[in-house]
Amino acid sequence: MKKYNFFILLLFLLGLNSCGSIKFTNDFISASSFIKSNEPSLTERQNWYNLDISDDSIPGMSVDKAYKELLKGLKADTVIIAVIDTGIDIYHEDLQGLIWVNEDEIPNNKIDDDNNGYVDDIHGWNYLEDAYDETLEMTRLLRDNVTYNRKFNDAKSEINEKIKESRENLNRYEGYVEGFKKSKKIISKYLNKEEFSSDELDRIEDESISEDILNAKEFLSYFYSIDISLDYLVEGKEYFEEQSSYHYNIDFNGRRSNDNIYDITDINYGDHKVNNIKPTESHGTHVAGIIAGLRNNSLGNNGINNHVKIMTLRAVPNGDEYDKDIARAIIYAVDNGAKVINGSFGKYYSSNPEWVIDAIRYASEKDVLIVHASGNESKDLDKNKNDNYPNDQYFGNNEFSETFINVGASSIKYDNNIKGSFSNYGKKNVDIFAPGVSIYSALPENKYEFQSGTSMAAPATSGVASLIFSYFPKLSAKKVKEIIIESGINIDFEIDGIEEGKEVSFKDISKSGKIVNAYNALILASRSKRK
Repeated sequence: MKKYNFFILLLFLLGLNSCGSIKFTNDFISASSFIKSNEPSLTERQNWYNLDISDDSIPGMSVDKAYKELLKGLKADTVIIAVIDTGIDIYHEDLQGLIWVNEDEIPNNKIDDDNNGYVDDIHGWNYLEDAYDETLEMTRLLRDNVTYNRKFNDAKSEINEKIKESRENLNRYEGYVEGFKKSKKIISKYLNKEEFSSDELDRIEDESISEDILNAKEFLSYFYSIDISLDYLVEGKEYFEEQSSYHYNIDFNGRRSNDNIYDITDINYGDHKVNNIKPTESHGTHVAGIIAGLRNNSLGNNGINNHVKIMTLRAVPNGDEYDKDIARAIIYAVDNGAKVINGSFGKYYSSNPEWVIDAIRYASEKDVLIVHASGNESKDLDKNKNDNYPNDQYFGNNEFSETFINVGASSIKYDNNIKGSFSNYGKKNVDIFAPGVSIYSALPENKYEFQSGTSMAAPATSGVASLIFSYFPKLSAKKVKEIIIESGINIDFEIDGIEEGKEVSFKDISKSGKIVNAYNALILASRSKRK
């Protein structure tokens, strides 16, 4: 799943477009009228997804409360979670001891010791080899002339519009970057200092300066007011350069392996190198940190469950993932012991969705839970032509898997902005929401950062699912899905950002109308076990 595109939002802002003896007596947490009286502190913002609506007035998942009141001193099983994503920095300081190791494989001997079809797969598998940049699926459909695909004509009509839009956005960001640099140079010269604060900028008297300095002040003041830096603008420029050079470029092919991407039986490709290949390939590390970052170690963030092992499956490039890679990664995860599969990826075109459908069915048959990010384009997934792959519905028909959860993103704001502005939604196609706005977690090279997206909401949910499996290992994946959805916190008010000029009930944008809650889920899991 591509990280939520705040660069588009900026254009909009600028007006440019086993525990059998557990006895839980506490009733469920409910959310009725909790309003935080002041802005969350930095510490609260870095940990908000673990916090509790009743104790902290922050609509997190009550993970810290669950550890304090329900789980203290209890024995927990270790759960394997497969993260199908970009490469992960498996040497990160906050993930030490949490990376899955294939005990049946001897490292680096170039032999498939466990006869699972993968040589030296110590921590998982890398289906991309050394590839990074990639096209979108719509581009591949046209490049490879996949005319049999039911959405071929849609791709053909959409891509020219996308190319035009991307070039326009690139031109705008190039203008922002040059304007920022020029304005900063003018103000630096006027103040006789290289760096200056927004307060120093505000103190410049408009009446005493030239028109050039006044224009520079106004330009910088706006970006400072919305906390936009030059680095951010440069990143946005690079994002749209990537769209033009790779994502929508019909002449580009990022695949490095020699396999046929349209032949599911051509499986002799990939390698065991699951680490990220560059620092900017950070998505998988951030996801892993949300699930499992070491708790209470004074480093970075507190992950949701440390009784896990992260199986690393590198299958998501800087572009759209391949159906073949995703299908094979799901099957690998199931066959090698994963209990939960996290899928923080997705796309709106698919060459061979049937392969992934078969893999999802296989996971369900083998009692494995799949948690998937619903997408970041503010789309109603119930509407026609808003297909989001993968999903658990066969072309809009009835669900074929009882162990697949599709998750939207919620925010720290307990008001009509509780839905992440970017998050996809759907009364039929999104099961539940979870924290996904400004989530603090690990990045490669022992760094940490806030990131937003349903890509963050999915691992938040996967972490809670793994907690349930850790303390109630005999529950089925189907039952754990039911528990997560039933035990979520009800949000009873109306929200913005769905229909222009109209508020919509939060209950109407997902099946459950709820936000994931670990505390409630563990209580319900205990009751289910007793039954």
